[in-house]
Amino acid sequence: MSGSLEKSLAILEYLANCPDGAPLVQIATELNQLRSGCHRTLHELIRFGYVRQLPQRGDYALTTKLAAMGLSYLSQTGVVDIAQPVINRLAQATEELVRLAVVDGERLTLMAKAQGAKSGLKYDPDMGIDLRLSCSAAGHAWLMTLPEDAAIGCVTRQGMGDPKHFGPNAPTSVKALLKMLDVHRKRGFSLIQDVYAPGMSSMAAPVARSQEPATGVIVIAGPSSRLPLERLLSFGPLLLAAADELAAAGNASPLLKAANVGTWGNVRETPPQRR
Repeated sequence: MSGSLEKSLAILEYLANCPDGAPLVQIATELNQLRSGCHRTLHELIRFGYVRQLPQRGDYALTTKLAAMGLSYLSQTGVVDIAQPVINRLAQATEELVRLAVVDGERLTLMAKAQGAKSGLKYDPDMGIDLRLSCSAAGHAWLMTLPEDAAIGCVTRQGMGDPKHFGPNAPTSVKALLKMLDVHRKRGFSLIQDVYAPGMSSMAAPVARSQEPATGVIVIAGPSSRLPLERLLSFGPLLLAAADELAAAGNASPLLKAANVGTWGNVRETPPQRR
């Protein structure tokens, strides 16, 4: 039973990255599943309404059922209702993209955003993705709140990723990452340029009450051409004020409450304290 469930979840996660659908051969090959077994699992998922078969090519694609479930869950948690006014104000003040990522176990997932840029180049990544901890401003902002051994453990388990997929200033070793985290701690928020992606700069502050673990991260991001270091630093007080406001309101949402259990089931035996 567990093997069947594992295969089903693998297929759902794979198809989430294939909005135009994918053929059976490709799915089975990429997931290292037997074609016959993969075919059976796909038709079980069709029976339960999670997958559909496209009429022309016969490829398989997700239905909107999972997306609807996710949106329903978010609406019930109230996280967007609480965070959106704060995010909107910060986006208006900075005229840049502002995002909220929620800490869920050892994951950071983008949940809400507001676009403040009125014209010109706009940076707007996909929502709902899990951020790479080692090279995102959000990841750095969360990691800097953890004890060093806990931060190393989180990054090691997720992996540093392939450097060619990130910016030229992305850390390629744990030692380099720890050095960056030390600088962030002294400043009170993370600030990176050409790290997550070439030509992109961002900064982030953890959402955390005093002496409690961070439950989220608020991020300002935009093109490096529009965000030199001086401008980013000038946003620091606004960013920290927004993070404090979200922390104060956090108990109204289950996703922003300080907790030791993530909805992904990632449980830490000893919750890390903010340093």
